[in-house]
Amino acid sequence: MKIKPIKDNIVVKRLDEDEKKVGSIIIPDSAKEKPLTAEVVAVGSGRTLKDGKKVALEVKVGDKVLVGKYSGSEVKLDGNEYLILKEDEVLGIVE
Repeated sequence: MKIKPIKDNIVVKRLDEDEKKVGSIIIPDSAKEKPLTAEVVAVGSGRTLKDGKKVALEVKVGDKVLVGKYSGSEVKLDGNEYLILKEDEVLGIVE
């Protein structure tokens, strides 16, 4: 990947969740919900406060995080789909 987010932006890749089957019903990919768990693949330099100080981001590369269904902007790079969002849009870190 050749993208470096700026400021308090982060780049994540959604993690596929295990498929659940109920009986013989097949759900097409277009009707499936987007996974809420993602892995951080790149982080920006941090947030700049009004007094000029830099605050480091709480998330780091490799963290598994929870993101909202409709948060961020989807981009496609090198055939992979990524999500660019602000650190404020991260709901939590999965441990």
